[in-house]
Amino acid sequence: MTTTANDITYRLEQKRRVQADFPGPKSIALTERRKAVVAAGVASTVPVFVADADGGIIHDVDGNSFIDLGSGIAVTSVGASDPAVVGAVKEAVEHFTHTCFMVTPYEGYVAVAEQLNRLTPGDHEKRTVLFNSGAEAVENAVKVARLATGRDAVVAFDHAYHGRTNLTMALTAKAMPYKTNFGPFAPEVYRMPMSYPYREENPAITGAEAAKRAITMIEKQIGGEQVAAIIIEPIQGEGGFIVPAEGFLPALAAWARDKGVVFIADEVQSGFCRTGEWFAVNHEGVVPDIITMAKGIAGGMPLSAITGRADLLDAVHPGGLGGTYGGNPVACAAALASIGSMEQYGLNARAKHIEELALGKLRELATDQPVVGDVRGRGAMLAIELVQAGSKEPNPELTKAVAAACLKEGVIILTCGTYGNVIRLLPPLVISDELLLDGLQVLAAAIKANA
Repeated sequence: MTTTANDITYRLEQKRRVQADFPGPKSIALTERRKAVVAAGVASTVPVFVADADGGIIHDVDGNSFIDLGSGIAVTSVGASDPAVVGAVKEAVEHFTHTCFMVTPYEGYVAVAEQLNRLTPGDHEKRTVLFNSGAEAVENAVKVARLATGRDAVVAFDHAYHGRTNLTMALTAKAMPYKTNFGPFAPEVYRMPMSYPYREENPAITGAEAAKRAITMIEKQIGGEQVAAIIIEPIQGEGGFIVPAEGFLPALAAWARDKGVVFIADEVQSGFCRTGEWFAVNHEGVVPDIITMAKGIAGGMPLSAITGRADLLDAVHPGGLGGTYGGNPVACAAALASIGSMEQYGLNARAKHIEELALGKLRELATDQPVVGDVRGRGAMLAIELVQAGSKEPNPELTKAVAAACLKEGVIILTCGTYGNVIRLLPPLVISDELLLDGLQVLAAAIKANA
């Protein structure tokens, strides 16, 4: 019998509670220890240290409880301690923690590949390779595309985020904090205009027209026959949860197919039920040549993957893909359990329910508060873009103030956007309605109080 997210029994009480001395003495002491040993370049959004987490709640070391509307940046979709994932990890680690799949393989890697070949869009023959991080997946997708096509140029888009390695920094659009002073970057990366409906100079432009604008620039500046790959987030993450206008993605994919260009969908943040479909490209029926995955794939364990057309991935010579830890056996066990929980609890439907529940509240807020310029997103990947009242001028100061005000009340929210003015909501898909509504109420109050 299939259960639903409403049938979940939580290990921790699902209520927020923040004491008067927040952050508490234990977190303060740990912060001082951290300063002495951890590089300053590793920043944290929240000034507390976690002791426990379950469902939609995070407990800190001082006994505070926070509503989690970030999921560790879209990672803990099934919760931070899903019983199935915990059980699978315990069982796996009792047998072996590592052998390296490139030396002595194991069934878990193969089983994860089978699941990803099944779940990703398209009924064509597929192959999968496992890695550790989203950036690794993107790097390897580009490697495959360049080798298979014999071409060098890669097209990325305004507002994109693809990672922190040298190549993925080149693909990423935002300078600070991701690229500033870290160059020079990998060559043969070209940036094209994204479809950003809220900020289009021509508000009437369609998705197909926005795609034509980008395609025209590609053909003029690079030449379609020189392009190895187009890489795009179907819903941009760090760039501001930008949902391109309908028709933009299908038009780009059709052009790529016509020109022999590999169409790579970067679903690192938007995949695994986050938008109400297994992958965000499903909303418009787009079938990528290669899809990159990470974050929500393994319930918090480090794992990433690329899945794509068999002819593309099999074009790479033996030994050309891999890595010491790629497809770690414990992470593979966690991924299989996480996918099982997603199916058992119907988390695609749950994400759509979260969208229905949240969007109504957020749109009411937009009607009432002129600083809310735009509300957008799909499923449990939702955003509020904050602006100066009466204009579309970004308001990053207000965004920071709102995030800080929410934290003081026991709600963790994340910010993003090229202009630093977007609040992004990524609750665990197993969060209860009651807890989600409580968090949204705190968010609305913070916006009203700081506007």
